[in-house]
Amino acid sequence: MSLIDLSGYLLYAAFISYLVGTFLFAGAIKVKNDTAAARADKYGRIALVVTIIGFVAQLGYFITRWMYTGHAPVSNMFEFTTAFGMFIVLSFIVIYITYKVAALGVVALPIALLIIAYASMFPTEVSPLVPSLQSHWLTIHVTTAALGQSIFGISAVAGLIYLLRNVNMNERSKESFWLETVMFCCVLVVGFVVATVTFNAMDYEAKYEYVDTLDQVSTSTYLMPAVFGMNEYVELSEDRMTPLFELPALIDARKLTTVFWSVLFGTIIYLLIRLITRRKIATMFQPLVKRVNSTLMDEIAYRSILIAFPVFTLGALIFAMIWAQEAWGRFWGWDPKEVWALITWLFYAAFLHLRLSKGWEGRKSAWLTVIGFLIILFNLVVVNLVIAGLHSYA
Repeated sequence: MSLIDLSGYLLYAAFISYLVGTFLFAGAIKVKNDTAAARADKYGRIALVVTIIGFVAQLGYFITRWMYTGHAPVSNMFEFTTAFGMFIVLSFIVIYITYKVAALGVVALPIALLIIAYASMFPTEVSPLVPSLQSHWLTIHVTTAALGQSIFGISAVAGLIYLLRNVNMNERSKESFWLETVMFCCVLVVGFVVATVTFNAMDYEAKYEYVDTLDQVSTSTYLMPAVFGMNEYVELSEDRMTPLFELPALIDARKLTTVFWSVLFGTIIYLLIRLITRRKIATMFQPLVKRVNSTLMDEIAYRSILIAFPVFTLGALIFAMIWAQEAWGRFWGWDPKEVWALITWLFYAAFLHLRLSKGWEGRKSAWLTVIGFLIILFNLVVVNLVIAGLHSYA
């Protein structure tokens, strides 16, 4: 068995472990009955062990892939996103050992599962690094930025639990609407996975020539029916869907098509869930968090951001600038990824300002943690997939 095969099996083992851990943490939710509480503690210990086993397996995937490729596996969407999911689990394990709140696992592990499933839909093949990526600063920059983002993710988990605990989903209000919208966004990730698997099963492929941002003729391969066409596209495949819209070179129409089908499939899945259960998705999670201490969730969310902010500052800004100077000869160039990294940093800087000087706690703070993580996911999904830039190789 080769190292690359072993890494794939280890990642699969990690996925299964996280899935089992989610159910075990659900069984570890505290109740009033003393006997049931003792059983919950037992489930919690087992859940932690299973989760750690999953993390060790994913760490093994990371190391064996690194050994096989000769560089840190963070150079494309598949590698970075799986690393992001791994760091979320690591951050959760640390927080759980500190606070022993099982509800965190019921939310954090499914998010990690969705991220890993999302990553698995991208090409997993190993390819040589482009010159700008052949630097040790790539490893330092990307891993530190991913770690910071993952700790921000734990703050969002705590904030989301706070909102699930305190927002009345049976009333029509702005809060209940937006909380359900957050749940809908999670389902869209499932839609991406289902859409990718569906069209892969159909062996769908269509090739087009187009004119890129450098006015050069390039070729693009669509793995989903082309709703959006590349700039000045020419069809190379027969009996395939003709794009409905042609987009400028700045927009990656192929990846925007992927986003379109993901939203369509995700919306259908969401409506089916609502039709079958006749309940909002947020309402399904509320019984699991009804005994959670809201003040503790607020504290976890705040402390997570206090830790994540300097880590993210180092990874996404300072180390990134050093790498940019080495790779492209300038510290800052207003590339889309650079801009969104700055937006993310400014958002969390504003959060800390509002928390420390204005006393924003409770619901206001919880909503900000969720919004901040949505900004991170927007950067991960939309900016990476749709907007062309110097980071488009990712």
